Amino acid sequence: MKKEPELQAIENISEVMKIRRRKLEKIKASGENPFKSKFARTNLIEDVIHKFGSIEPGEQTGEAVTVAGRIMIIRRHGKASFMVIKDRTGSIQLFLSVSGLGEERYKEFLDYDIGDIVGITGKMFKTRRGELSIDVESYTLLTKSLRPLPEKWHGLKDVETRYRQRYVDLIINPRARETLLTRTKTVKAIREWLDNHNFTEVETPMLQAIAGGAAAKPFVTHHEALGIDLYLRIAPELYLKRLIVGDLERVYEVNRNFRNEGLSVRHNPEFTMLEVYQAYADYKDMMDLCEELIKYAAMEAVGSLKLTYQEQPVDLSGEWQRLTMIESIEKYGELRVSFDQSLVELRDIAKEHGIEVEEHWGKGKLINELFEKLVEGKLWQPTFITDYPTEISPLAKTKPDDPNVTERFELIIIGLEVGTAFSELTDPIDQLARFEAQVKLREYGDEEAPRQVDEDYVRALEYGMPPTGGLGIGIDRLVMLLTDNYSIREVISFPHMRPETRD
Repeated sequence: MKKEPELQAIENISEVMKIRRRKLEKIKASGENPFKSKFARTNLIEDVIHKFGSIEPGEQTGEAVTVAGRIMIIRRHGKASFMVIKDRTGSIQLFLSVSGLGEERYKEFLDYDIGDIVGITGKMFKTRRGELSIDVESYTLLTKSLRPLPEKWHGLKDVETRYRQRYVDLIINPRARETLLTRTKTVKAIREWLDNHNFTEVETPMLQAIAGGAAAKPFVTHHEALGIDLYLRIAPELYLKRLIVGDLERVYEVNRNFRNEGLSVRHNPEFTMLEVYQAYADYKDMMDLCEELIKYAAMEAVGSLKLTYQEQPVDLSGEWQRLTMIESIEKYGELRVSFDQSLVELRDIAKEHGIEVEEHWGKGKLINELFEKLVEGKLWQPTFITDYPTEISPLAKTKPDDPNVTERFELIIIGLEVGTAFSELTDPIDQLARFEAQVKLREYGDEEAPRQVDEDYVRALEYGMPPTGGLGIGIDRLVMLLTDNYSIREVISFPHMRPETRD
């Protein structure tokens, strides 16, 4: 005999889910809609707690409240029972009784499950033990939950499940919710600061004909109507600087970038950056802007400049340390290097420190590799590293007194690059030569090198770009710092994961 579709659908699910489905069918058979469209709540739980939290134990108010939320705890006790519901602002206890609801409605309510979403009306009171509660006078089922919340959710063994099922993580893990709310506060504060300093928020293309503005392997797609390949942007930089050429003078974008790279606790292929460009400014101006902006965002988002990250103090107050790359290698790596040394000597030093050297690397690349190997991870407190080698800075102005290095800095905190900035290169002839040198790197197997020269950007520079400072800040990494999260996946709502495997 052929099975009914409903039975076929639930055949391979757990017994608990089968019970919930049967409850669903019972509710439908009674004529009630178990998935309502709307509920007119008049109070958030946080507001109720604030308004009535000071009443005395045993005291009951005459004022009714109407709240809605998800059932998280059920304690059944004969003719009087307790539940706890929560909304986005907090949780509160419900008191249910036969005398208050009538026997039939009381039993119906107790047949609900943890995870169900309900609307409640009742009067506030405080139990003799001091627990603020709602004496339920009426209720309605808003959404029937068909899948039980997991009892054991935390711990390393569940971390993959937490990321895959972020919606469940947010239901039962307060820290996950607080992290995402802090992220929202951080981005809001950044926008607020920039808007108050006369910057204009703009949008630039995510699909680009040329993947430029950074060294990274792009994602490739194809546009059928145009018959061309397009790239998900690796950076918005070259378009934002086109707007500076167009005399917008102060622009910023909170943007999504995409880089076809590996997954780790520090990298996600889709990530969020802030990029800011200011005409008639240089990298030193951007250094001041960067420090002031992050301090403002930290105060607005978490209320302090003195943080703890992975049980170590981080102090954002005061003046942040500033060192050149070569000074930092001597201070933290206890090694003296310079551009006066021969290429052979620098190669030998790099190899001595376990760096796999590639033949086409110049002095600047070797010095940067030594910095990353010996220094970067040791920079815990906020530190600006300046004078990045010209060889690895194709979009930055060279220093007038030293062509080996550029007017560029990176901000390192907790051993992570959090921000980077330049005095932007405005010479179209120099820019074209550097683009061509970048493209040539593909001959050495560098998949992160651009495929072609962005001739339109060079043309824009030929019309004239004013002296400009540019800044990029990694939003994900900044939020990691502010929320004391070791993994970037904790600060992203839905991090990318390998496909889920089934037995």
